[in-house]
Amino acid sequence: MTPLEQAAIFLPARLRNAVFSTCKDAEELHLRVGRSFSITTREGTERTVLSDGQPMTVSADDLRKVVELATCASYHAAAQRLCQGFLPLKGGHRLGLAGTMSVQKGEIIGIQHLSSLCLRIAHPIMGIGEAVGQSVFGGEITSTLLLSPPGLGKTTLLRELLRIGSQTYGVRIGLADERGEVAALWNGVPQMDVGPTTDVLDGCPKAEGLLLLLRSMSPQLLAVDEITAAEDITALSMAANCGVPLLATAHGKSMEELRHRPLYCRLLEENLFRQVVLIQRKSGQRHYCVEEIHLA
Repeated sequence: MTPLEQAAIFLPARLRNAVFSTCKDAEELHLRVGRSFSITTREGTERTVLSDGQPMTVSADDLRKVVELATCASYHAAAQRLCQGFLPLKGGHRLGLAGTMSVQKGEIIGIQHLSSLCLRIAHPIMGIGEAVGQSVFGGEITSTLLLSPPGLGKTTLLRELLRIGSQTYGVRIGLADERGEVAALWNGVPQMDVGPTTDVLDGCPKAEGLLLLLRSMSPQLLAVDEITAAEDITALSMAANCGVPLLATAHGKSMEELRHRPLYCRLLEENLFRQVVLIQRKSGQRHYCVEEIHLA
Protein backbone atom coordinates (compact mmCIF):
# COMPACT_ATOMS: atom_id res chain seq x y z
CA MET A 1 0.00 0.00 0.00
CA THR A 2 1.38 3.41 -0.96
CA PRO A 3 1.59 6.29 1.56
CA LEU A 4 -1.25 8.04 -0.28
CA GLU A 5 -3.44 4.93 -0.06
CA GLN A 6 -2.67 4.62 3.67
CA ALA A 7 -3.59 8.24 4.36
CA ALA A 8 -6.69 8.23 2.15
CA ILE A 9 -8.23 5.51 4.33
CA PHE A 10 -9.22 8.36 6.67
CA LEU A 11 -11.25 10.15 3.98
CA PRO A 12 -14.95 9.71 3.13
CA ALA A 13 -15.35 7.44 0.11
CA ARG A 14 -16.22 10.17 -2.43
CA LEU A 15 -13.13 12.22 -1.56
CA ARG A 16 -10.92 9.14 -1.40
CA ASN A 17 -11.96 8.00 -4.86
CA ALA A 18 -11.30 11.44 -6.34
CA VAL A 19 -7.78 11.52 -4.87
CA PHE A 20 -6.95 8.08 -6.22
CA SER A 21 -8.12 8.95 -9.71
CA THR A 22 -6.54 12.40 -10.12
CA CYS A 23 -3.88 13.26 -7.50
CA LYS A 24 -1.10 10.69 -7.20
CA ASP A 25 1.50 13.32 -6.24
CA ALA A 26 -0.23 14.71 -3.14
CA GLU A 27 1.76 15.58 -0.01
CA GLU A 28 -1.12 17.21 1.86
CA LEU A 29 -4.91 16.95 1.55
CA HIS A 30 -6.88 20.07 2.53
CA LEU A 31 -10.53 19.98 3.60
CA ARG A 32 -12.18 23.35 4.31
CA VAL A 33 -15.92 23.55 5.04
CA GLY A 34 -17.88 25.10 2.18
CA ARG A 35 -14.82 25.31 -0.05
CA SER A 36 -13.13 23.14 -2.63
CA PHE A 37 -11.25 19.97 -1.68
CA SER A 38 -7.60 20.58 -2.57
CA ILE A 39 -4.14 19.06 -2.35
CA THR A 40 -0.60 20.35 -2.01
CA THR A 41 1.76 18.66 -4.44
CA ARG A 42 5.37 17.64 -3.86
CA GLU A 43 6.41 20.84 -5.68
CA GLY A 44 4.61 22.90 -3.01
CA THR A 45 1.68 24.13 -5.13
CA GLU A 46 -1.95 23.77 -4.05
CA ARG A 47 -4.53 22.69 -6.57
CA THR A 48 -8.22 21.80 -6.56
CA VAL A 49 -9.35 18.17 -6.74
CA LEU A 50 -11.85 17.57 -9.54
CA SER A 51 -14.57 14.97 -9.94
CA ASP A 52 -16.06 14.66 -13.44
CA GLY A 53 -14.28 17.90 -14.24
CA GLN A 54 -15.86 19.85 -11.39
CA PRO A 55 -14.44 21.02 -8.03
CA MET A 56 -15.59 19.03 -5.01
CA THR A 57 -17.10 21.07 -2.17
CA VAL A 58 -16.23 19.92 1.36
CA SER A 59 -19.05 19.68 3.93
CA ALA A 60 -19.02 19.79 7.73
CA ASP A 61 -20.09 16.14 7.63
CA ASP A 62 -16.94 15.29 5.63
CA LEU A 63 -14.79 16.74 8.41
CA ARG A 64 -16.76 14.89 11.06
CA LYS A 65 -16.26 11.59 9.21
CA VAL A 66 -12.51 12.14 8.86
CA VAL A 67 -12.10 12.79 12.60
CA GLU A 68 -14.29 9.77 13.37
CA LEU A 69 -12.10 7.53 11.20
CA ALA A 70 -8.87 9.04 12.53
CA THR A 71 -9.88 8.51 16.17
CA CYS A 72 -11.45 5.08 15.58
CA ALA A 73 -14.74 6.64 16.70
CA SER A 74 -13.20 7.45 20.10
CA TYR A 75 -13.04 11.24 20.07
CA HIS A 76 -12.64 11.57 23.83
CA ALA A 77 -9.65 9.22 23.94
CA ALA A 78 -7.87 11.49 21.45
CA ALA A 79 -9.06 14.75 23.05
CA GLN A 80 -5.67 15.79 24.43
CA ARG A 81 -3.96 15.48 21.05
CA LEU A 82 -6.87 17.19 19.29
CA CYS A 83 -6.59 20.15 21.65
CA GLN A 84 -3.01 20.57 20.44
CA GLY A 85 -4.32 20.97 16.90
CA PHE A 86 -3.13 17.71 15.42
CA LEU A 87 -3.49 13.95 15.61
CA PRO A 88 -0.74 11.43 14.69
CA LEU A 89 -2.05 8.58 12.54
CA LYS A 90 -0.97 5.03 11.89
CA GLY A 91 1.62 4.92 9.13
CA GLY A 92 3.26 8.16 10.23
CA HIS A 93 0.63 10.43 8.71
CA ARG A 94 -0.74 13.45 10.57
CA LEU A 95 -4.10 15.19 10.77
CA GLY A 96 -4.08 18.94 11.50
CA LEU A 97 -7.22 20.72 12.69
CA ALA A 98 -8.50 24.31 12.73
CA GLY A 99 -11.76 25.89 13.82
CA THR A 100 -13.45 27.38 16.88
CA MET A 101 -11.66 26.34 20.05
CA SER A 102 -13.06 26.13 23.58
CA VAL A 103 -10.81 27.97 26.02
CA GLN A 104 -10.99 27.87 29.81
CA LYS A 105 -8.63 29.82 32.06
CA GLY A 106 -6.35 30.47 29.15
CA GLU A 107 -6.07 26.81 28.09
CA ILE A 108 -7.65 25.04 25.13
CA ILE A 109 -10.02 22.36 26.41
CA GLY A 110 -11.75 21.29 23.22
CA ILE A 111 -12.91 22.10 19.70
CA GLN A 112 -16.43 23.46 19.29
CA HIS A 113 -16.62 23.66 15.51
CA LEU A 114 -14.18 22.34 12.93
CA SER A 115 -13.56 24.51 9.88
CA SER A 116 -10.50 22.91 8.26
CA LEU A 117 -8.44 19.73 8.21
CA CYS A 118 -5.03 19.09 6.73
CA LEU A 119 -4.04 15.48 6.20
CA ARG A 120 -0.26 15.38 5.80
CA ILE A 121 1.01 12.30 3.99
CA ALA A 122 4.22 10.75 5.28
CA HIS A 123 6.80 10.32 2.54
CA PRO A 124 10.01 8.77 3.88
CA ILE A 125 12.78 9.30 1.33
CA MET A 126 15.68 6.92 1.82
CA GLY A 127 19.17 7.95 0.78
CA ILE A 128 18.74 11.73 0.61
CA GLY A 129 21.01 12.32 3.59
CA GLU A 130 24.04 10.14 2.81
CA ALA A 131 26.45 13.00 2.09
CA VAL A 132 25.13 15.07 5.01
CA GLY A 133 25.30 11.98 7.23
CA GLN A 134 28.98 11.62 6.45
CA SER A 135 29.61 15.19 7.59
CA VAL A 136 27.67 14.61 10.84
CA PHE A 137 28.77 11.07 11.76
CA GLY A 138 31.86 10.37 9.63
CA GLY A 139 34.36 11.23 12.36
CA GLU A 140 33.67 12.76 15.72
CA ILE A 141 29.91 13.45 15.85
CA THR A 142 29.38 17.05 14.81
CA SER A 143 26.56 19.13 16.33
CA THR A 144 24.49 20.19 13.32
CA LEU A 145 21.60 22.59 12.67
CA LEU A 146 19.27 21.93 9.72
CA LEU A 147 17.94 25.22 8.38
CA SER A 148 15.32 26.13 5.77
CA PRO A 149 12.02 27.96 5.29
CA PRO A 150 8.85 25.90 5.98
CA GLY A 151 8.03 23.15 3.53
CA LEU A 152 11.49 22.29 2.22
CA GLY A 153 11.94 19.03 4.12
CA LYS A 154 13.79 19.76 7.36
CA THR A 155 11.89 17.02 9.21
CA THR A 156 12.40 14.55 6.35
CA LEU A 157 16.15 15.16 6.36
CA LEU A 158 16.30 14.99 10.17
CA ARG A 159 14.54 11.62 10.12
CA GLU A 160 16.89 10.25 7.49
CA LEU A 161 19.97 11.44 9.40
CA LEU A 162 18.68 9.66 12.51
CA ARG A 163 18.31 6.46 10.50
CA ILE A 164 21.79 6.81 9.02
CA GLY A 165 23.42 7.69 12.34
CA SER A 166 21.77 4.77 14.09
CA GLN A 167 21.86 2.11 11.37
CA THR A 168 25.12 2.91 9.59
CA TYR A 169 27.25 4.41 12.35
CA GLY A 170 25.74 2.67 15.42
CA VAL A 171 25.11 5.91 17.30
CA ARG A 172 22.74 5.77 20.29
CA ILE A 173 20.29 8.62 19.71
CA GLY A 174 17.69 10.28 21.92
CA LEU A 175 14.87 11.97 19.97
CA ALA A 176 12.53 14.48 21.63
CA ASP A 177 9.61 14.18 19.21
CA GLU A 178 7.09 16.57 20.78
CA ARG A 179 4.56 16.56 17.96
CA GLY A 180 5.14 13.02 16.74
CA GLU A 181 6.25 14.16 13.29
CA VAL A 182 9.68 12.54 13.16
CA ALA A 183 9.25 8.96 14.41
CA ALA A 184 5.43 8.99 14.53
CA LEU A 185 5.04 6.53 17.39
CA TRP A 186 1.91 4.36 17.20
CA ASN A 187 1.34 2.26 20.33
CA GLY A 188 5.01 2.73 21.15
CA VAL A 189 6.31 1.62 17.74
CA PRO A 190 7.90 4.17 15.36
CA GLN A 191 5.96 4.27 12.10
CA MET A 192 8.91 5.98 10.42
CA ASP A 193 12.38 4.42 10.26
CA VAL A 194 14.62 6.34 12.68
CA GLY A 195 17.09 3.50 13.11
CA PRO A 196 17.48 0.57 15.52
CA THR A 197 19.31 2.49 18.28
CA THR A 198 17.11 5.58 18.46
CA ASP A 199 15.06 6.11 21.65
CA VAL A 200 11.97 8.28 21.16
CA LEU A 201 10.13 10.46 23.66
CA ASP A 202 6.82 11.44 22.09
CA GLY A 203 4.24 14.02 23.16
CA CYS A 204 6.47 15.71 25.73
CA PRO A 205 7.49 19.39 25.42
CA LYS A 206 10.88 19.55 23.72
CA ALA A 207 12.81 21.14 26.57
CA GLU A 208 11.60 18.63 29.16
CA GLY A 209 11.98 15.78 26.69
CA LEU A 210 15.61 16.56 25.94
CA LEU A 211 16.51 16.63 29.63
CA LEU A 212 14.59 13.40 30.35
CA LEU A 213 16.43 11.63 27.54
CA LEU A 214 19.75 13.01 28.74
CA ARG A 215 19.15 11.65 32.24
CA SER A 216 17.57 8.32 31.38
CA MET A 217 18.78 6.94 28.02
CA SER A 218 22.52 7.72 27.93
CA PRO A 219 22.38 9.18 24.40
CA GLN A 220 25.44 9.79 22.24
CA LEU A 221 23.40 12.34 20.26
CA LEU A 222 20.27 14.32 21.12
CA ALA A 223 17.85 15.31 18.34
CA VAL A 224 14.90 17.67 18.23
CA ASP A 225 12.66 19.10 15.50
CA GLU A 226 12.05 22.86 15.33
CA ILE A 227 13.71 25.01 17.95
CA THR A 228 10.99 27.54 18.80
CA ALA A 229 11.40 28.70 22.41
CA ALA A 230 13.99 29.92 24.87
CA GLU A 231 13.37 26.80 26.97
CA ASP A 232 14.49 24.64 24.03
CA ILE A 233 17.80 26.48 23.83
CA THR A 234 18.33 26.18 27.58
CA ALA A 235 17.85 22.41 27.36
CA LEU A 236 20.15 22.15 24.34
CA SER A 237 22.77 24.18 26.21
CA MET A 238 22.60 21.84 29.20
CA ALA A 239 23.04 18.81 26.93
CA ALA A 240 25.99 20.42 25.15
CA ASN A 241 27.61 21.23 28.50
CA CYS A 242 27.30 17.53 29.35
CA GLY A 243 29.25 16.69 26.21
CA VAL A 244 26.34 15.38 24.12
CA PRO A 245 26.30 16.47 20.43
CA LEU A 246 23.09 17.93 19.03
CA LEU A 247 21.04 17.59 15.85
CA ALA A 248 18.16 20.04 15.43
CA THR A 249 16.08 21.97 12.91
CA ALA A 250 15.05 25.62 12.72
CA HIS A 251 13.08 27.87 10.36
CA GLY A 252 15.17 30.33 8.40
CA LYS A 253 16.59 31.15 4.99
CA SER A 254 20.19 31.81 6.01
CA MET A 255 22.58 32.15 8.91
CA GLU A 256 22.47 35.91 8.43
CA GLU A 257 18.70 35.84 9.03
CA LEU A 258 19.18 33.80 12.22
CA ARG A 259 21.67 36.32 13.56
CA HIS A 260 18.99 39.03 13.38
CA ARG A 261 16.42 37.05 15.40
CA PRO A 262 16.75 37.37 19.21
CA LEU A 263 15.94 33.73 20.00
CA TYR A 264 18.60 32.36 17.69
CA CYS A 265 21.20 34.97 18.62
CA ARG A 266 21.55 33.19 21.94
CA LEU A 267 21.85 29.83 20.21
CA LEU A 268 24.68 31.15 18.06
CA GLU A 269 26.37 33.04 20.91
CA GLU A 270 26.59 29.83 22.95
CA ASN A 271 28.18 27.97 20.02
CA LEU A 272 25.84 25.01 20.38
CA PHE A 273 26.29 23.93 16.75
CA ARG A 274 29.46 23.51 14.70
CA GLN A 275 27.86 23.31 11.27
CA VAL A 276 24.63 24.19 9.48
CA VAL A 277 22.88 22.43 6.61
CA LEU A 278 21.04 24.93 4.40
CA ILE A 279 18.17 23.32 2.50
CA GLN A 280 17.26 25.05 -0.75
CA ARG A 281 15.01 24.31 -3.72
CA LYS A 282 16.56 24.73 -7.15
CA SER A 283 14.74 23.78 -10.35
CA GLY A 284 12.21 21.83 -8.29
CA GLN A 285 14.90 19.79 -6.51
CA ARG A 286 16.10 20.06 -2.90
CA HIS A 287 19.79 20.81 -2.38
CA TYR A 288 21.80 20.52 0.84
CA CYS A 289 24.68 22.88 1.51
CA VAL A 290 26.86 22.14 4.56
CA GLU A 291 28.61 25.16 6.06
CA GLU A 292 30.82 25.48 9.11
CA ILE A 293 29.52 27.82 11.80
CA HIS A 294 32.29 30.12 12.93
CA LEU A 295 32.57 30.52 16.69
CA ALA A 296 31.07 33.69 18.13
